[in-house]
Amino acid sequence: MGKWTRRSFITAGVIAGGGLIVGVAIRPGNRATKLSKHVTDDGETLLHTWVKLDSNNVVTAIVPHSEMGQGVGTALAQMLADELDADWNLVEFEEAPAISEFANYPMGKGMLFVGLDMPDFVVPTVDGVLIRTAQALDLQITGGSASVRATGAYGMRIAGAAVKEMLRIAAAQAWQVPVDQVVARDSQMIHEATGRSEPYSAFATAAAQMTPSAAPVLKTPDEFRIMGRNVQRHDLPSKVDGTALFALDVRVPNMVYATVKRAPTFAGGVENIDDTVTRSMPGVVDIVELPPANVSALLGAFSSAESVAVVAEGYWQAKKGMDALNIQWSATDNDAVSSDTIFEQFDRDISAGIDFKSDASQGNVAASIADAAQVIEADYRVPYLAHTCMEPLNATAVVKEGFCEIWIGCQSPLSFRQAVADSLGFDVENVTLNNCFMGGGFGRKSRPDYAIQAAQLAAKIGRPVQLIWSREEDVRQDFYRPAVQSRFRAALDQEGNLTAWENTYAGKMEPTAAPLVPYTVTAKEIGHVPSPTHVPLGAWRSVDHSQHGFFTESFIDEVAIAAGQDPYEYRAARLKHLPRQLAVLKKAATEAQWGVPLAPGRGRGIALQECFGSIVAEVVEVTVNDGDLSVDRVVAVIDAGYAVSPDGMKAQIESGIIYGLSAALYGEITIEDGAVAQSNFHDYPSVRMSKAPAIETYIINSGEAMGGAGEPGTPPIAPALANAVFNATGERIRELPLQKSVMNV
Repeated sequence: MGKWTRRSFITAGVIAGGGLIVGVAIRPGNRATKLSKHVTDDGETLLHTWVKLDSNNVVTAIVPHSEMGQGVGTALAQMLADELDADWNLVEFEEAPAISEFANYPMGKGMLFVGLDMPDFVVPTVDGVLIRTAQALDLQITGGSASVRATGAYGMRIAGAAVKEMLRIAAAQAWQVPVDQVVARDSQMIHEATGRSEPYSAFATAAAQMTPSAAPVLKTPDEFRIMGRNVQRHDLPSKVDGTALFALDVRVPNMVYATVKRAPTFAGGVENIDDTVTRSMPGVVDIVELPPANVSALLGAFSSAESVAVVAEGYWQAKKGMDALNIQWSATDNDAVSSDTIFEQFDRDISAGIDFKSDASQGNVAASIADAAQVIEADYRVPYLAHTCMEPLNATAVVKEGFCEIWIGCQSPLSFRQAVADSLGFDVENVTLNNCFMGGGFGRKSRPDYAIQAAQLAAKIGRPVQLIWSREEDVRQDFYRPAVQSRFRAALDQEGNLTAWENTYAGKMEPTAAPLVPYTVTAKEIGHVPSPTHVPLGAWRSVDHSQHGFFTESFIDEVAIAAGQDPYEYRAARLKHLPRQLAVLKKAATEAQWGVPLAPGRGRGIALQECFGSIVAEVVEVTVNDGDLSVDRVVAVIDAGYAVSPDGMKAQIESGIIYGLSAALYGEITIEDGAVAQSNFHDYPSVRMSKAPAIETYIINSGEAMGGAGEPGTPPIAPALANAVFNATGERIRELPLQKSVMNV
């Protein structure tokens, strides 16, 4: 994007009919006075929306993201503390409250204006617009690997630098010296000419009266002192000693427990319930029918089936009571649907090509295929996948006298709060949401159905209710990663050059760039056809990149083999126009010793994917012995621009690899009679420690715009694994999971 000029900005204001005056009026100014009551206690001073300082000189970063194991609180605190020149030993973080005033407007800036060099005088107006937009959208979501690259880069760093500037001015005024003689270092203000030094906290009151700069001077990477370092994560000690508060740890006086079961085919309702046995069981309080959860929120509208809840004095009593219920569900139009009929539908719709929409088009594909020396064709498939967070869905709610308070672990506190208010018919101001640590989220905990159920049950029962979903309900009533079929054709000339790439797949999700390929090709046509099903869909770690990464990086391997060339060399030759991607690919191949021969029965595979602002390449080594597959080693390389917390980034890449490896080896949600067939980890397994490979992660700090880490590690693992199996056996895997093939994994 280009640089805005004062002339173009003023012209835009004139064209907008007085927009410039409105722009000045909506600048946020000093918000600290208004927001302070929500986040400060005695001895604390709010200096910025995202920064407070206490009388002991402790800086607290107020983080508008959920902590679900990814270390976001620590990484964002590092970014703020570095720009603030704070002593890291005096830095903490807390999650921003779920109220509109703390909507995450820097995330909007990071998504909309990355790469745009705005003049300083424009920034306050843009911030004002974004604040109002974020509030209107209930924007406080954790997802899309956006925390560091958006909130950190456009929120925490700016907040830290702005507060340092305010404190320097306050110190200069107190000491009656020029501000350029005041140095901030390790949470101390220093006047080096006289040797005078006082803590930041001495100037907090004066600084709080100032309006923070929206465009302070930021450090260059060579000036970083805390960013780029491995520091102890702030959330880990409490998780180790057991004092961390998860929603399941919440206890409220007079609380009861509940569990639920929803209509199995994602629609319909209760035809009849025989609850005679359950109502006679000790501890059972009530049996409640819950209506479909109709929600319109930032995360999308959805309508679920009716549910039945059993409420009891203890969770085990509730679960045993649910097991004893005899529920007859009403018939639906989807009762005969199966995974087989769904993929038959995908195949028909791709073949028909009705309502085809292009994602990318270049050159004349038909002509290139007609003139080709060789044409390669293949269809790839992936199944539906569940999230199976280690912590099951749960929430505790109290509803009393027109007010609701709820304790939950969720990825979007503001939109959850609104959804609960809507479901109860309350004003949103009458709902208090307390967000807790999460034992995983991966996109599932961005959907508020379980929060709504907890609130509705508390309102019905008249007592505090802790709702806990069983693992079976969690698996069978998810918002699933889509099942997808993807069809390819590629054309090669006599020298093996790729002259055409044609790809049509069923069902478009997000992000739009997921099916695109980075490799040089003369002509290409990539697009999709609609093929909707009744299965509820949702965001899954790395969203569409996890499906299309498997498709495209497996097929480019097929193309390379058909051309008689090495898969790594073939990719590298077609990435010369993208030096960052080429550098990542080369680093992965080098660290994996790509050219060193392996013993018979062993194989290597490579894959590359760019997503969420980061580029990741992975090399997998496997051993296949009489059909038994062992995943031995994974070498991963990531270029995320700059690693704020290198150890944290490595942990995220390792996590993404294990999550993606579980899906590639075992993950499959199948539909039978319109419903999910799987129910728990015995038939929807994950990689166990005994099966986990050795993982090596290498970081390239290219200095480009910061990218994400939580999701980019997942997409390359499935294709690299499948390519390694081909290298070892000559068998091409085009459908996941691998356990569906002859592999024993």
